[in-house]
Amino acid sequence: MTEFATTTLGDTVAFDRHGPSAPSAGRAVVFVAGAGPHRAGDPITTATAALLADRGVASIVHDRLGRNESPADGVITLERELAAVSAMITAAGGSAVLCGHSSGCAIAIEAARAGLPVTGLVLWEAPFMHSGDETREWIEEFERRLDAGDRDGAQRQYMRDMPAEFIDRAREDGIWPAVIAQVESLRPDGRALVAVAAEPLTSILGSVGVPVLAVVGTETFPGMAEAAEAIAAAADDGRAERVTGAHHSWDPETMAERLARFVGGS
Repeated sequence: MTEFATTTLGDTVAFDRHGPSAPSAGRAVVFVAGAGPHRAGDPITTATAALLADRGVASIVHDRLGRNESPADGVITLERELAAVSAMITAAGGSAVLCGHSSGCAIAIEAARAGLPVTGLVLWEAPFMHSGDETREWIEEFERRLDAGDRDGAQRQYMRDMPAEFIDRAREDGIWPAVIAQVESLRPDGRALVAVAAEPLTSILGSVGVPVLAVVGTETFPGMAEAAEAIAAAADDGRAERVTGAHHSWDPETMAERLARFVGGS
């Protein structure tokens, strides 16, 4: 059943709770979606959360600000997004592992850097393949188009490094209007990616003070495996692994098993 929480900045966040409502300290996972997904359109994350619940691990799957049942007016800043993550950690019991997906990895890292009660980071296919200058140029052009009201152009700019068939498929399936309708929700992803790319990963991850697991699928895009290895090498307590998955997504059963072990400390 959908629940709602209000952030310290006044935004309303819709979420689903799976597993124990009062987990033991740290035995909880909050999923941080990347660019686009929300609960209703992301059965893989929901299935993973349900499987975690079967293993006694509480988890939270929420709609990011500006998506589905978490409407948000105006500019959605990274600060607002981090307040939403904080509210979800509170809902999870007060501390949690953050499981970031794609650009959600950068938001998860920034949440940990901001001092939220994060007990670990699991980063699925973090897109950390570009320099600070390249990332900043990409996102500044995205924001320029977005601020000018060119939502279609902003979405295309955000997706410029993704396979062209992603956009073609969205247009053919008739979902492109829904995709660009929530393009404002990508602004925090962009700002978080800029922040992570602005410094060496050793500086970024050396400051979080929690275990970090960088995960990629057995079938993945070029550069993802190398990015995971770089993350693992940069973290004080880091490792990189492959988990069954393809097309930028994971197999729920395999990922739930790995997350449960991570939460348990292995």
